[in-house]
Amino acid sequence: MLRISLILLSILTSCFKDETVSGQTDDEVVWLLSTINEAPVAARITITFPEQGKIAGQAPCNAYFGDQTAPLPWFDVKGIGATRMACPELELESQYFELLQNMTTAEITGDTLVLRNDAGKSLVFVNK
Repeated sequence: MLRISLILLSILTSCFKDETVSGQTDDEVVWLLSTINEAPVAARITITFPEQGKIAGQAPCNAYFGDQTAPLPWFDVKGIGATRMACPELELESQYFELLQNMTTAEITGDTLVLRNDAGKSLVFVNK
């Protein structure tokens, strides 16, 4: 009976589609930050969605990770953690992490991912 219950549970959970950003993009896609609040970004900053409910990426100085479980079009990052290396672009990295945690919506159109919040701030990524 336990075996049948586990099989049924497995079948039922496989039927639920991931409605987060990770369910709308391949887990190997690397999104490169193009602009912050419409200003071009010269530093290499990336975000990936390696598995359901997770984010990861590379900021100017450190690798980072966190949780994102809100269904589209919503976006809600929690628990950002990062390595602790210093570099000349640490201020940009802090700005990016703060903005990332305050984004509330996500939109994927072709090779572009746009994160926005109610204050009019935005992070635009491209899939390159």
